Amino acid sequence: MKTVQMTLGEDLIAEIDKMAVLLGTTRSEFTRKALREAIARMKEVEMEERHKRGYARKPVKPGEFSAWEDEQVWGDS
Repeated sequence: MKTVQMTLGEDLIAEIDKMAVLLGTTRSEFTRKALREAIARMKEVEMEERHKRGYARKPVKPGEFSAWEDEQVWGDS
């Protein structure tokens, strides 16, 4: 691991420290986890945007997936 220097407001540091104590972890581990989760969310949003752009460029054709409609029925049993 590499040590990095960051500038954070006192109020944010206080919140991070409270959460770290509640979770039984360190400030560094809490921050690493939060950053990993933020990166994962950003990647997911980007993938969703790519899908939207793809479907906008090439929309689904009527009947394109109709062969699978019966497979999606779960029934009431």
